[in-house]
Amino acid sequence: MPHVDIKCFPRELNDDEKTALAKDITAVIVRHLQSKESSVSVALNEIQPAEWKAVWDAEIAPQMDTLIKKPGYSM
Repeated sequence: MPHVDIKCFPRELNDDEKTALAKDITAVIVRHLQSKESSVSVALNEIQPAEWKAVWDAEIAPQMDTLIKKPGYSM
């Protein structure tokens, strides 16, 4: 713990870019949550634009009051 689960539209990231993304996110988590680097895991899940409403309905809208960064869009 902690686990970061990133959901985004498909991107064409190569393995080096994915590794750099995970490294940057891990550094932020370590700095702000005082976690050990070995405790952090990061997932990157690419969601097709046509399927994004399911993410909104299941994960964003129900948690709107507790999100620490709210989206600048609505559905």
